[in-house]
Amino acid sequence: MKRLLFILSLAAILAACHRDKPDPYTPTPYEIKTPAYFPNDKNIPDDNPMTEEGVALGKKLFYDTRFSAQPEHPMSCATCHHKEHSYENGGTPLPTHHSMLPLINLAWNKTGLGWNGGVESLEEMVYLAAISPVEINGDTAAMAQNLQQIDVYPEMFRKAFGSDKVTFANAQRAIAQYIRSLVSCNSKFDRYLQGQEQLTQDELNGYLLFVTEEGADCFHCHGGGGNALFTTNLFYNNGLDAISTDPQDRFAVTGDPADRGAYKAPTLRNIMLTAPYMHDGRFTTIDEVIDFYSEGVNYSENVSPLMHHVMQGGVHLTEQEKQQLKAFLNTLTDNNMD
Repeated sequence: MKRLLFILSLAAILAACHRDKPDPYTPTPYEIKTPAYFPNDKNIPDDNPMTEEGVALGKKLFYDTRFSAQPEHPMSCATCHHKEHSYENGGTPLPTHHSMLPLINLAWNKTGLGWNGGVESLEEMVYLAAISPVEINGDTAAMAQNLQQIDVYPEMFRKAFGSDKVTFANAQRAIAQYIRSLVSCNSKFDRYLQGQEQLTQDELNGYLLFVTEEGADCFHCHGGGGNALFTTNLFYNNGLDAISTDPQDRFAVTGDPADRGAYKAPTLRNIMLTAPYMHDGRFTTIDEVIDFYSEGVNYSENVSPLMHHVMQGGVHLTEQEKQQLKAFLNTLTDNNMD
């Protein structure tokens, strides 16, 4: 009888302990919403699936200057990546080797990040930015410890990752999730494709120039037509220089001599918001960029074979055609990202 009472008591204690233990939290899957003509093959790691809670945490961390854990030098991702400039920095000089690239539509990037593709993932990019002496210049252990002491974060980490212990690994996963949620797909050109708005004749003429070899010949590297991202995410030597002396071009990653002077073709979505242009920011206006491709292209043995007009120095657009191409590029601006 005593043994039976003991067993019943033990069962009751175990049941009470089970009731006191909180149920495991299951985060809500996050859906990236895009028009039907956007590609489906997103690059989302199996070990960091996107969730509503993860994206919400990542967004808060992205904008929180306490992220750096340096009261004398408060800094967040948004300190340099400004929404109004497509999450670039708007041309403010930075001590980084290359100029900044926009943080949009990166959920579809599968070729590495940065101008030379040397960063393998968004998670790695967040980590490198956090410790870089020319960026946040933080200590990841101190950063995690600092976030642990801020009231709102333990619960947000629990909801996103199942534990209220703040770790930098989960912080970088959350920020990477948020960056993958930054999608540009509501420009005037998108509304045109969806039958909601009409382009002007100049904008239509500019689009025709964009997608034809006998026109501006932009589409081979930057997409258009069936490529909604307006980049192939591949790397090209576009004839900027006859000789490349940059130690961090694509060659630095691949070791292939054919990649000397090659860089990623950036998306042209929001191109009007992301000056200066090229890997070294040498062009301050889109007019300078158009002039370069029109009559400033340089031949070298490594120039991309897709630069079909290199032997003539460029595509040689008329002044009217330049303005029409610029008018089309303006239709790729999306001011509704979040």
